[in-house]
Amino acid sequence: MAEELFIETQASKEEKYQSLIPQIEALISSEKDNIANLANIAAALKYGMGFFWVGFYLVKDAELVLGPFQGPIACTRIQKGKGVCGTAWETGEVQLVPDVEQFPGHIACSSDSKSEIVLPLVKQNQVVGVLDVDSDKLSDFDETDAKYLTLLSESISKLL
Repeated sequence: MAEELFIETQASKEEKYQSLIPQIEALISSEKDNIANLANIAAALKYGMGFFWVGFYLVKDAELVLGPFQGPIACTRIQKGKGVCGTAWETGEVQLVPDVEQFPGHIACSSDSKSEIVLPLVKQNQVVGVLDVDSDKLSDFDETDAKYLTLLSESISKLL
């Protein structure tokens, strides 16, 4: 069955999220496979919001391991506390980074990435993965992204 997203390209960022998130939730509501759902979420965010890179890292054997993503090739494994993703894992807090070059210990998976937001995926009070979104523009993420991606990450956490 073909799926399609309906996003008004001229809408504000907030309006796009308000339209996209219910569509994502409907898309994943009837699918039981986590990998399929994460793959579709990454694609929906990349194409619905026009992000440079969107993907998931999942905690496996004491490291973050690359999961489904959309965009250029990425780092495969990240240690706890290392880079933006490892910091989100370690702290359990959203990391909103306007300029990745200024983030201590940033891991440059792509030299085209300029700003980033990473959201922990929490299940039973444990971070089980992160949602990582990169932009090829400086200061591309703000509190609107944090608000709506946090809502989405809470839905994703229930899947895992």
